[in-house]
Amino acid sequence: MLVTYILGKCPGCGTEEAFGNVEVHSTYVLRGCKKCRYRQHIPLPPIRKAVLYLDQFFFSHAFRGGEPRFLKAAHRIKRATALQLLTVPYSSVHEDETHQWEQRDELFKFVKATSRGQEFEPAYDVDKTQLLKAFQAWRKGAASLYALEAGDALPRDLHDWDSYLRIEVGKYMGDIELIRDLKAQSAKWLVDQLDGWRKSTTSFEENLKAEFAVAAKMYFDAYLKYMVRVGSGDFAALLDSPIVSQVVQAMLLRLPKDAPPLENLKTCAQFFASDHFRQTPYQNLSARMFATLKEMVKAGAYTNKTKALQKLAGVAYDVKHIATYAPYCDGFVMDQPMAQLISHPRIALQNNYNVKVFSLNNWDELFKWLDELEAGMSEEHRAGLKAAYPHHRT
Repeated sequence: MLVTYILGKCPGCGTEEAFGNVEVHSTYVLRGCKKCRYRQHIPLPPIRKAVLYLDQFFFSHAFRGGEPRFLKAAHRIKRATALQLLTVPYSSVHEDETHQWEQRDELFKFVKATSRGQEFEPAYDVDKTQLLKAFQAWRKGAASLYALEAGDALPRDLHDWDSYLRIEVGKYMGDIELIRDLKAQSAKWLVDQLDGWRKSTTSFEENLKAEFAVAAKMYFDAYLKYMVRVGSGDFAALLDSPIVSQVVQAMLLRLPKDAPPLENLKTCAQFFASDHFRQTPYQNLSARMFATLKEMVKAGAYTNKTKALQKLAGVAYDVKHIATYAPYCDGFVMDQPMAQLISHPRIALQNNYNVKVFSLNNWDELFKWLDELEAGMSEEHRAGLKAAYPHHRT
């Protein structure tokens, strides 16, 4: 048996310096002897790790290593994760952004190491899960307020004690150049809209309604394009169509098979016009962020186009980070422009989803929050740390 941490004499065969910790298995420590088959199972107490999302700007600054404030924060976060008090999963949005860097391999290794291998569900799956749950609730006549569940976005083993080993699986399949080009196009398109937004007379509610309508149209357009391709004999559509095209298809599979197809499509359209659709966290937050951004521009923000392009260059990804994952987090580290945006009363992310927001505007609050996590550690937790990680200092 491969013993990772030698603790001393084996209680079974008596061999000196042969017995110790073999591995941590979620809720217990496996101990054994490298000479005989003697083994023990040491139970570990249940734990609940706080979930922190680190936006890409944090990883980028910490990876470069030139700014002490980011290095200090990275050290404190690493300590809290080692103490099993905190988890900082990475996401599919991190993958998309990281793979646009020249040093993408090194940066992504850094991201995964910081995350200790923990990963959110892919953004498209979170969105799809929310929509299908809301669709089912709407059909049953249940309340429109979305029932948030950790399993929508977080892995089941999130609150397990960390293993000694981490298996990495390479899986990135995105087109790096295409994503980079689309990001640049979206930033330019957004800045080009600023003058029109500034002159607009539409209200916040009208802009919000328009955002929801655009989102609904996107799902239908993607599905119809997919069906046209399949109907014309282009079966490659089954393999290379955007994942978003599967949302309406998944809804149709939940409707009566003997109903006329047009009637089922009409049912889907009615859902997309409902409060249930608008109350799903991703749709609600993303629509509110863009509608609020328009309102801020009308109020005089981002008048300098050059500076606006710099500040809003990654806004599409930032919105996706926040709208997808913030509702499932205890804390969220983001850049200053986005922190300012989501603090707006129209969004009020911190109040509505009980997630603490950290940026360079309140950097000290991040350290206070980490201090509170450590201060709240129970004696049972400390004993578990000593049993599972005998060489780690608490």
